[in-house]
Amino acid sequence: MSTRYPRELRTLGDHVRKRRLDLGLLQREVAERLGADKASVVNWESNATHPALHWRPRIIEFLGYAPWDPAWALGERRRAAREALGLSRRRLAKALGVDEGTVLKWERGKPSSTLGERLRKLFNVLGSR
Repeated sequence: MSTRYPRELRTLGDHVRKRRLDLGLLQREVAERLGADKASVVNWESNATHPALHWRPRIIEFLGYAPWDPAWALGERRRAAREALGLSRRRLAKALGVDEGTVLKWERGKPSSTLGERLRKLFNVLGSR
């Protein structure tokens, strides 16, 4: 088990390591909290692999915050928000009633007059679960 504290928080794995060390937890304990295996946590923290999309909501809950930079471009923030929900582009597109290419355009920062309203509707549905 590495106890090296990350100097910079560049990856989701860096954030996981920082939070784990701040809480004084072992990687095994983080894995148990997330429902993952220890090897996954080790790989995320060492940046050997990145967490799959379906792990991101649990990781964000563990962290207590969504680790994206408010200075990111709008498209990057849109992608990060989608990933924080554990949604693929395809699933988001289906939920919003658009094609996957449209979601990709939004994530590349292309404007859309209908995006805001569609997202509000989706988040209202997700929030009522």
